[in-house]
Amino acid sequence: MPKQPAFPVLHDVMKKKQTRREVFLSEMEAVVPWRRLLGLITPHYPKARLKDGHPPMPIEIMLRVYFLQNWYALNDPMVEETLYDSDAMRCFTGIDLGDDRIPDDTTILNFRRLLEQHGLTEAIFAEVNAHLADKGITLRSGTLVDATIIDAPSSTKKKAKARDPEMSSIKKGNTGSSA
Repeated sequence: MPKQPAFPVLHDVMKKKQTRREVFLSEMEAVVPWRRLLGLITPHYPKARLKDGHPPMPIEIMLRVYFLQNWYALNDPMVEETLYDSDAMRCFTGIDLGDDRIPDDTTILNFRRLLEQHGLTEAIFAEVNAHLADKGITLRSGTLVDATIIDAPSSTKKKAKARDPEMSSIKKGNTGSSA
């Protein structure tokens, strides 16, 4: 059974090093013009309960999730999973795992569609880029890579029709390789 800290908050206080992700998200917290962006989206965001009976996710959480998706090149299911997995990302979005819902991939998709339908994606990034440029900041992109084996052509032969001795193929579910 995994060891659970007696006081989860104490666990964070005792942490000795900030990760690169935590540093980056802290910097983005400080430089992104959150209030101005929320002002762009608020007129278009649902205020009443959704069809499933739930209240809409807080708009600021959804905006922050949207930025995480873009900064880390995450699709909808992956950003949902990453929010469950990453303390730093939950902290950045303002989600407390014990108290708050994590938006599911459909909610994330619907938020992206809302932004696209109202032409807000371009407006958001224009606003952020202008704000960062005013501060002399350049944002470089980053990605998270998972270790998933993807379907690919099974042939490892070169143009000469001979198998490359350094290449092998793996069948999904197998741990060994075959040449």
